[in-house]
Amino acid sequence: MRLISFSMTEPQILDRSKTVTRRTGWRHAKAGDLLRGVHKCMGFKPGEKPRTLATVRVVEVRRERLDAITDQDVAREGYPGQSADWFVAKFCQAMRCTPETEVARIEFEYVDEGEGGGAR
Repeated sequence: MRLISFSMTEPQILDRSKTVTRRTGWRHAKAGDLLRGVHKCMGFKPGEKPRTLATVRVVEVRRERLDAITDQDVAREGYPGQSADWFVAKFCQAMRCTPETEVARIEFEYVDEGEGGGAR
């Protein structure tokens, strides 16, 4: 099962308020994929392993410009009450990109233990 890092939104994954994520790259993702959400995917010390936060199933993937995000989707990203402009600025700073950058908008649902089976 492929790993997906939620280091910047761990609390939102743990409380299951996040149901959409935007990623640069991720051209391989498709509906039905199971992903293991982890705190981080890189930068481990010897012997350290990824800490699982949740298993999610991809519902929909589409490519769009980052600045096409709506306030409603900002809430689904785990930031209710924040604006689209706020999210775009935060994303661009973290990912070193521009508002015009094409990103993968990945919508997902949470899979309870035993529901999703093994890796696909």
